[in-house]
Amino acid sequence: MASSTKYIFITGGVTSSLGKGIIAASLAKLLQARGFTVTIQKFDPYLNIDPGTLNPYEHGECYVTEDGAETDLDLGHYERFLNTPTSQLNNVTTGRIYNNVITKERKGEYLGKTVQVIPHITDEIKRNFFKLGEDGKYDVIITEIGGCVGDIESLPFIEAVRQAKWDIGSNNILVIHLTLIPYLSAAKELKTKPTQHSVKQLLEAGIQPDILVCRSEYHLPLDVKKKLALFCNVELNCVIEAMDAETIYDVPLLMKKEKLDERVLSKLKLSSKSNTELDQWKDFLGRLKNPTQEVNIALVGKYVSLPDAYKSIIESFIHAGAASECKVHLKLISSEELHPESISKKLNDIDGILVAPGFGERGLEGKIETVKFARENNIPFFGICLGMQVAVIEFARNVIGLEKANSTEMDPNTPYPVIDLMEAQKNIDQMGGTMRLGSYPCEMKKGSKAAQAYGKTKTMERHRHRYEFNNKYLEQFQENGMIASGINPESGLVEIMELKNHPWFVGTQFHPEYKSTVLNPHPLFVKFIQSTIENKKNK
Repeated sequence: MASSTKYIFITGGVTSSLGKGIIAASLAKLLQARGFTVTIQKFDPYLNIDPGTLNPYEHGECYVTEDGAETDLDLGHYERFLNTPTSQLNNVTTGRIYNNVITKERKGEYLGKTVQVIPHITDEIKRNFFKLGEDGKYDVIITEIGGCVGDIESLPFIEAVRQAKWDIGSNNILVIHLTLIPYLSAAKELKTKPTQHSVKQLLEAGIQPDILVCRSEYHLPLDVKKKLALFCNVELNCVIEAMDAETIYDVPLLMKKEKLDERVLSKLKLSSKSNTELDQWKDFLGRLKNPTQEVNIALVGKYVSLPDAYKSIIESFIHAGAASECKVHLKLISSEELHPESISKKLNDIDGILVAPGFGERGLEGKIETVKFARENNIPFFGICLGMQVAVIEFARNVIGLEKANSTEMDPNTPYPVIDLMEAQKNIDQMGGTMRLGSYPCEMKKGSKAAQAYGKTKTMERHRHRYEFNNKYLEQFQENGMIASGINPESGLVEIMELKNHPWFVGTQFHPEYKSTVLNPHPLFVKFIQSTIENKKNK
């Protein structure tokens, strides 16, 4: 463990979904602006080994890192804010911890000892806390502890944080507790009691928080801050107000105004290495909030009742929209609602269409209708993963004339399997972590829409899928005007399909949304937005 690395732990109280991930990412951004190398990791208290097998309705999207880890969506926020990639090590679940401990026990590594939560589970948690700091690459490592203080699942993590304080010394560790100050409209006052109870639970677990970050819909008056400081045993200037913000990208500037980074540096006895102002960030916010034009884009998918299922796509539109000073009005439409008779009414005011990734058959025919509508009406179209596969199926059926063309995922007996299971996937019987995951190279055809968007012919993009374009049909597609403009040079697998005679019709087998950040919006999203702006003008 690198002794020079400082560790910050962020716990949550009162209720979940308070935005620990956004506070962690915002603090990291501020420390990064002061010249420190920072990374963030998330410890999740559920027993799945990773979120890869979780239903998007349960957990929102599953985010994929460069090295192919299926992780929590908060890692997406970390990457979008910090502009640096995360890895397998940045997301650890209770399931992974127990799996590691049980594997060691089976190998006899505990020498016949009784394996217990303390010390064996907590030691394994601490080993993972400190793993990222071992090579001395980071000055500060921020660890977000998922769930709420008081949850039965979180107890071993909280205990591990308590022990960590003794292991590396209190000057090298800091605990920030994020909490809620609810407003009771009947009594017309802000209530501190839930926070007092939450901190009391932390104290019972042996942890004194150093800083309180208080989420609230209203400003915290001085007397409320004083009360919190008194009852929660923290210094008055360490009670930080976190008001609801217009956009998550405002939060770093709001936290800077509240001096969160200053408090952290003084507690950890650190002084700024440099102080680059957040100019690029402010510039991005300026463009985001003062658009000069607007477009309506339909996001067609099957998990639209929970927007978090498409978190990275939604954020990519924000980044790309700001790059073009364009307000993107996203209309989330369930593909199950789209039928030949209803589609033109549902999509009549739309300037561009994105068909989203997903698994399984539900809503497939609605997606096929959507693609047909975009293709026939020259509406800019972007298909991601299953979205690309649907575009291929639609083209095979309606242009090439392969009437029952399908993916073998949806119809194992289709006579025209234009999308088929990859050879490497055919003997796999386990679901978790077995897809084609992580970063792979893609080479693009010179002059293609994709290559023009990137401004180059080679790129690396992240994947999460089992099924692929079936190369047996490639010639028929090319002859009919749909070209494979991006190919994996190693395997020959198709990465990008696009239509020649269409304003903008591109489908990617990979997930470009995983690589879009505030400072580097993804070129395909940028180009797609620009083509929708053009399309709107030409209407």
